[in-house]
Amino acid sequence: MHRILVIDDEAEAEVRDGIKRVLDRAGFAVRAIDNATDAMLELKRLAADVVITDIIMPKVTGVDAIERIVRDFPMVRIVAISGGGNFDVTGFQPVAMITTAYLAAAKRAGAHCILTKPFETRELIDAVEHVIGTGGD
Repeated sequence: MHRILVIDDEAEAEVRDGIKRVLDRAGFAVRAIDNATDAMLELKRLAADVVITDIIMPKVTGVDAIERIVRDFPMVRIVAISGGGNFDVTGFQPVAMITTAYLAAAKRAGAHCILTKPFETRELIDAVEHVIGTGGD
C-alpha cells in the first residue's frame, strides 16, 4: 500500500480532509498535516511515497517544502496543489502571483505533478497514480 502525506494549512481543513478521504477510499495509506515544518518531522519519522502539498502556506511555503523534500527525501514523489492567493513567495514576482505562477514555481522546485484547486476526485487519484507510476499518461 502506497503511503501519502498531505500538507495543507486550510483553517477549516476541508481540502486536507477531503483529499485524505478520497485517497483513503482509493486504497492509499494517508496522513495529513497542517504545516510544512511538522510534515518534515513526520517524513523523518515515517517515510511516504508521495507528498501532496499546498503552495500557499504561512512560515514555510509549499515551494520551500518541495525544495527540502527533494533534497532530504529524493525518492518521494511530489504533487503540488494551489488555488492561488495573494502571498509573496520569495524570489518570485510580482507580489500578487496568480495560481499558474505559484504552480510553475512548485514545478521548478521539483514537484512531479501540479493540480489547480478546485480539482475533481478523479484528477487527484490520476495525479497520485501518475507520480507513483501506476497510472496511465
